Amino acid sequence: MRPALVMRRRPVWPPAGLASAFPLLGTFALAAFALAGCATLGAPSTASDQPLYGTSQSNLTSLTEVVEKHPDDPQAYNMRGSVFGEAGRTEQALADFNRAIGLDPNYAQAYANRGLLYRQTNKLDLALADYNKALSIDGGYAPAYLGRGVVYRQQGRGLQALEDFNKAIALKPENAQAYYDRGLLYQIQHQHQFAIDDFSTAIGLAAQKAEPRVARALSYLALGDAKSAASDLDEAVQIAPANLQAWASRGLAYERLGQKEKAAGSYAKALNISEKYEPAKAGFARVGGRVGQSYPTF
Repeated sequence: MRPALVMRRRPVWPPAGLASAFPLLGTFALAAFALAGCATLGAPSTASDQPLYGTSQSNLTSLTEVVEKHPDDPQAYNMRGSVFGEAGRTEQALADFNRAIGLDPNYAQAYANRGLLYRQTNKLDLALADYNKALSIDGGYAPAYLGRGVVYRQQGRGLQALEDFNKAIALKPENAQAYYDRGLLYQIQHQHQFAIDDFSTAIGLAAQKAEPRVARALSYLALGDAKSAASDLDEAVQIAPANLQAWASRGLAYERLGQKEKAAGSYAKALNISEKYEPAKAGFARVGGRVGQSYPTF
């Protein structure tokens, strides 16, 4: 059952710094890999070699055919640009969004999509300009509020980010991403109970996504509730077995619960995904992990 939306009054924005055990996640990731029952540090995972997105060449071929048949259709370029963006083909995506905007200078969605591309490539000023333009064209376009809110969050403009996330939620109350992004905003300002409320709503709306569970677990850990954190992370690693942060955070949760063998297994899984991930390396050492030894993960 999806949890009810939280109606409690939100706090006035407080100044505070970031103090988190692990870096925070920014977007939902797409992954589906088989879950092993134990972990041995020293046996590298192939997870990092797997594609993040499921875009197929056939999709791009079909969209290219549409573009060739309708070279003056801005929607065709916008659609293909979105697929190029998901595939990580940034220059081609940018060219398509530019073409869509050139054909229709009042195409709010194309501006918002280009803004997302700029944001993902850390060109925040350009992203902000595109989101502003999209909203000047369509003041009710929720994805533009959501994207601009993320830019504001990245720029440390917390109050403006909060206002945009609130607007995005008011426009699209079934959008799990909006609750997740607002939860991250509360989390980095240490408003952990409010963050947990938003992550819980995101989980109810997107049950098969691991990231809201990982994020909620981090807030539980910040509040000293390692048991609830471990429960969330048990589910997260089963949903997304290649999620580096989920395994490392799970190691910390079980470390705090005093279950060193299970903690070592989780840290080992994280290190098999990325052997250079410092939080996992430090945690594995703290619990007495040994390279080459097998540890239980469940």
